[in-house]
Amino acid sequence: MESADVIIIGAGLSGIGAAVYLTERCPKRSFLILEARDVIGGTWDLFRYPGIRSDSDMHTLGYSFKPWLEAKAIADGPSILNYVRETASEYLLENKIRFGHKVVRTEWASDRSKWLIQAEVDDGTELAQFECNFLHICAGYYSYHEPYDPGFINQGEYQGQLVHPQFWPEDLDYRGKRVLVIGSGATAMTLVPAMAQEAGEVTMLQRSPSYVISRPAIDRLANFLRLILPEMWAYSIIRTRNTLGQQWLYYRTRVAPNKVREFLLGKVRKALGKDYDVGKHFTPKYNPWDQRMCLIPDDDLFEAINTGSARIVTDQIKSFTSAGVALLSGEELEADIIVTATGLQLNVMGDIEVTVDDQIMDFSQCWTYKGLMLSDVPNLISTFGYINASWTLRADLTAEWLCRLLNHLDINGLDKVMPKLPDELKDMPATSWISDFNPGYMKRVMHLLPNQGDREPWINPQSYFKDRKMFRHASLEDGYLLFSKNEAACQDNTANYKLHTKVA
Repeated sequence: MESADVIIIGAGLSGIGAAVYLTERCPKRSFLILEARDVIGGTWDLFRYPGIRSDSDMHTLGYSFKPWLEAKAIADGPSILNYVRETASEYLLENKIRFGHKVVRTEWASDRSKWLIQAEVDDGTELAQFECNFLHICAGYYSYHEPYDPGFINQGEYQGQLVHPQFWPEDLDYRGKRVLVIGSGATAMTLVPAMAQEAGEVTMLQRSPSYVISRPAIDRLANFLRLILPEMWAYSIIRTRNTLGQQWLYYRTRVAPNKVREFLLGKVRKALGKDYDVGKHFTPKYNPWDQRMCLIPDDDLFEAINTGSARIVTDQIKSFTSAGVALLSGEELEADIIVTATGLQLNVMGDIEVTVDDQIMDFSQCWTYKGLMLSDVPNLISTFGYINASWTLRADLTAEWLCRLLNHLDINGLDKVMPKLPDELKDMPATSWISDFNPGYMKRVMHLLPNQGDREPWINPQSYFKDRKMFRHASLEDGYLLFSKNEAACQDNTANYKLHTKVA
């Protein structure tokens, strides 16, 4: 059985970033990364559909410690994957990763201050065990094996090729063919202009519209600053500018949603012309950022519509047919290929069973601590990024806080920390783990997620500036984190810390 001070679950964008922070800020702490798949990259290796790209700029989706140096700020999937792999190589992380290890169960034992981790190996035919003092879950938020299935009627009758973006066939030939993309989210809006370049006809079928905002793929100011400033200076300036811009836009959607709505729709009308039915195809019934907004680079979707290589149909599916789909309006859309860009199947904590002293934890009965720990669950941090900004902004802050916490434990000769909700707060108003955000993929799992309170630190504000204040400046000794030590377990850690300090 292998053991380490810290075990990270997941070798995607978040896991690799957390490993770098541990390397740099907690050099005396050993760590391992357990990755279910056989490669680094997570999302950016799994998804390989045409046009795959970020829907956030890479100056904020990139790591705080590694500048994004490519010309395109709205980057394609292979470039992002290369960035993550390059980071792992630069920090010599490959030998820290155990590939093909799908974690299925973790058990905390208080008498030893240890997590016992069980991982399936070789497609579940074997079970490997690991041990650590601290567990960091960076497994993302959706199932890699099971996309969301809306349960279309008579789907089996369709005689053409049915494809889900999560499992894109490498040999799919859509040149000159009729393609129907079902969905209105970021994946659909990426697929449509990309496939329209070679397909004979591409139709995007949506039940209801999403808000769309376009921006240039190339950030000219960022590229100019790199010419006149050191790379890290230029990167930090643009990262700060873009973070402020993301947070400002989200704030405006909360305080002046109608003005933001008109601003967004005005941009769409300008791009598509006065004769296009923007009200039907691009005007949602909800306010901006009540659901995730779709970013498109360089007006590519609008250009595909304007040239006639793509079109949008807003209607509901009655059933599949042998040739395509029948709509409630009575129209039938025929297609050689149907792509079901119908969304992700979200999970909780990577679908990992978490047990604390023989008690299986029901996360819906827990309270979130700063959106990264759980009440009554010791020595476990989970990374969940922003829904209204770039994921990595929060992943970076979470990794920073993890290192701050580990160093606090070492300095004080401690080995256990657990958020504890005091009795007098157990009746405080409970809200959803993420509030003011109601897309279907979140609503389907919200009842499984921890509760959020109405005061710090029992909140998950989804605000970079509030998080930065809580994570970097709020005291760890806040009365809600209970620290303790197991004398036998801590003896070696304390000695190692003193030796490290003396040598330094």
